[in-house]
Amino acid sequence: MNVWRFLQYERPYLLLYTVAFLLTIAVFATDPLLPWRWPTFFYVLALVVLWLAAFLLHRYIRTLQAIRSLREEDSEPLSLEAEAYRDALEQQEREHIRALNEVQAKQREHYDFIVSWFHEVKIPIAVLRLMQQTEVDPKSLEEELSRIEHYVDQALYYAKLDSFHQDYEIVNVDLALLAKDVVKAHSKTFISKKIRMQLDVQSMTVQSDAKWLHFILNQLVTNSLKYTDDHGEISISTRITQQERQLVLRDNGIGVEPKDLPRIFNRGFTGSNGRTHMKSTGMGLYLAQELSKKLGHYITCESEVGRYTEFVVHFPRIHDPYLHTLQRNDQTP
Repeated sequence: MNVWRFLQYERPYLLLYTVAFLLTIAVFATDPLLPWRWPTFFYVLALVVLWLAAFLLHRYIRTLQAIRSLREEDSEPLSLEAEAYRDALEQQEREHIRALNEVQAKQREHYDFIVSWFHEVKIPIAVLRLMQQTEVDPKSLEEELSRIEHYVDQALYYAKLDSFHQDYEIVNVDLALLAKDVVKAHSKTFISKKIRMQLDVQSMTVQSDAKWLHFILNQLVTNSLKYTDDHGEISISTRITQQERQLVLRDNGIGVEPKDLPRIFNRGFTGSNGRTHMKSTGMGLYLAQELSKKLGHYITCESEVGRYTEFVVHFPRIHDPYLHTLQRNDQTP
């Protein structure tokens, strides 16, 4: 540690001793009753200088020790300011570690998703290659292409989760038109599995993004079709309460195990049904819930094994969670 720099930091103490010594001199010089004696003056000056030197030497040694023990948790700070700086640094270090853990967790999530996505998309590609060697069934071809499109859509929307606020527009969306469009997109699956569709959706308007909401409902319908056996039944209806509007999707499929129900919206969670049927990446319901939350909605689920599964999309009457963000961006020069 540089001595000159140390003395610069100790200026308050040097100034304190100088002022105290000058005040002592001023008292002797201005009081006529006190005799002025030069030997006494130099004696006091020497004592003050020696005491100041000893004090600065002690402070210098303590400072060097503090610098050397900076990495030790039990090191004592030299001042209240140093203690505050140490606490601030420790807080920043904890925040940095927390942020680093979040980044690493996101990287692991992306890696796990990419690995599972490649694994799933290889299946329909392999089926298509087999079709090249045999007689091509148009229905099977369409089904495998639809599966590939579904996985591509999942990857696309998953990639847009973090930049969602840059690609959304809250408008009035008619749930009846949206539900009909989603059901129409899955009409071939309904026909091939002979699943009956009951559409009881009133012309109800909600505030949402039409494209993202279409994807959310599409994930829910895809999930119901996946776990509903042939000759089953799926219904889509609407409900209105004093607090919100609801879109209800219900099927009479295999249901969800009670132990799995609290975790069905977790990223990558497939549950016992997903592992049994070997058709799930565990991303569809996760994406649907995450996108719903970003739009100001949320999804709940009730189920009973072997009887039914019911998803409810809850729509507050008017809600735009990103409106303040857009307004702040518009005000920023």
